[in-house]
Amino acid sequence: MEVSVDSVYDLTVEELELLEGCINKERLKQKRLYYKYCDAMFTLAYRILNDGDEANDVLQDAFLQVFQKIEQFRKQSSLGAWIKTIVVRTAIKHLKSQKLFDTFQQEKHDTSDFIPNDTDGKILEKIILSLPDGYRTIFILAEVEGYKHREIAEILNISEGTSKSQLFNAKRILKEKLKNEWL
Repeated sequence: MEVSVDSVYDLTVEELELLEGCINKERLKQKRLYYKYCDAMFTLAYRILNDGDEANDVLQDAFLQVFQKIEQFRKQSSLGAWIKTIVVRTAIKHLKSQKLFDTFQQEKHDTSDFIPNDTDGKILEKIILSLPDGYRTIFILAEVEGYKHREIAEILNISEGTSKSQLFNAKRILKEKLKNEWL
């Protein structure tokens, strides 16, 4: 199957070659596609799941889906954005299946046990990863990955209002932990 350059949106020549090779089930192109995106997608999965082994599992599951559904890529975004959507949905599905996903209940959180001893960026990363799964997921999707509340609501099958309130609560917890860290 040949990919038409006229129907693509923001795809590089390299992405077009990888796309065509993956559609044709060329193993070397699949490998190149995987290695091009695996680090960024692992980081995204890890931030959502807060567990390296689970992030690796999700990464593998997501790339299996990518290769199985590559012909469905409509070229309305970059190939990386399409893969990112698959990784996010796979990570959310994994959280829900593991029953780790706090269905966005209001909780009180003790911040007294958090005493990182690292550089500022690493401290912030640790604080973000210490958030409950639901809060962390919405924070990562909204503030790190740039998803709109409408998109988050669709991905998580929640209302936009729930997404907004959970982001507000995540930020409140982050402020408390940051204040405790630097005071």
